[in-house]
Amino acid sequence: MSMKISFELSDRDLNFFRQALRQSRDAVRDAEESEIIEAISDVLVEIRKNEPLPDFVGKRLPELESLISMLTDKEWQLPQSDRERLLATFVYFADPEDILADDIPVIGYLDDVIMIELIATEMRHVRVAYDDFCRFRDDFDNGKGKSADPVIRRDRVDRRRQQLHQRMQRRSAQQNKSKLW
Repeated sequence: MSMKISFELSDRDLNFFRQALRQSRDAVRDAEESEIIEAISDVLVEIRKNEPLPDFVGKRLPELESLISMLTDKEWQLPQSDRERLLATFVYFADPEDILADDIPVIGYLDDVIMIELIATEMRHVRVAYDDFCRFRDDFDNGKGKSADPVIRRDRVDRRRQQLHQRMQRRSAQQNKSKLW
């Protein structure tokens, strides 16, 4: 028998999490990006050792892995402000003594899951653009790109990335503008 528990986080509640994320961002400014990525990867390995995980955690791990891929994809070239947001989220997630200590059975990762949901929601236009970029690149590489000159491939991938970056910036700006109203 499963049980569904729903709760709504108000803007005030979400600000509490955003403040924790800002504190993580301050830590990111001095940290090496490669160290943060290594730390979050180690945490994921450690979490997976504890399977079976609570479903609300297990369902978010692919999202977290996708965010890591987006950050580490050299061809995607994630803008610096978005890089910092993701790195801050990873710093928060990797900290075992964040708002809720991770070793508390069942609920230890609840705050981490909320943070993943928060960043995924705020960066949804970036994620959609990245997914489109990966599809384009895979289609190109598996289709006519197999025999394409590497310079042509690079140019096509670069052009598509630039188009998608512009689109995600436009959509993010529209989203932020609608929040004001």
